[in-house]
Amino acid sequence: MSFVFPAAPVASVPVLDSEQRFPVHRIYCVGRNYADHAKEMGAVVDRSRPTFFLKPADAVVTDGRDVPYPSATADLHHEVEMVVALRSGGRDIPVDTALDHVYAYGVGLDLTRRDLQAEAKAKSLPWDVAKAFDASAPVSALRPVAAGAHPEHATLSLLVNGEPRQNADIGEMAFSVAEIIHELSQLFELAAGDLIFTGTPAGVAALVRGDEFEASLGGVASLRGRIV
Repeated sequence: MSFVFPAAPVASVPVLDSEQRFPVHRIYCVGRNYADHAKEMGAVVDRSRPTFFLKPADAVVTDGRDVPYPSATADLHHEVEMVVALRSGGRDIPVDTALDHVYAYGVGLDLTRRDLQAEAKAKSLPWDVAKAFDASAPVSALRPVAAGAHPEHATLSLLVNGEPRQNADIGEMAFSVAEIIHELSQLFELAAGDLIFTGTPAGVAALVRGDEFEASLGGVASLRGRIV
């Protein structure tokens, strides 16, 4: 096969204790999956169906690389999230078999241009530019399910410059991992390589250049980085 110009490298995420890497197909994100975060944003959790949005696969930032402060914003916010990596997919996946498709878990940040998001919301416009920008998805190395169980309760936390910003138990999610996969598979054909950012708890706030962050999913994954 011949291309007009060289194809871009495949975006990928490291796997704990392995030389292999996880090739990223798509990045799906869940909005308003913690009631306390929905409340702080002036919204409520809709239990009829999760709120979804996407980021480009090459938005991942891995291997401890610095995260560049994005253009066109003066209000960059952090949102710490459990990340689910799929080893297989399909359409209309039942809830009771959804976890069979999970390869690994990690922790990441859904970075958000909050000022652009607020402006778009005020005008009832899509807010892709607030979420789907370059380097908007820092993510840890992934811990395969084979190295542990599917976490039902784990502390999801974020420190910025050593100070606590966000802290919650993933058991507080409005939609479980299995329910998220089920709902997503009714809207998209899921595939091996998909990452799912599962939503953030309360405590989102601004990041500035020079900030150092440490995200963790208790006993599963951790992520360190710096905004430059």
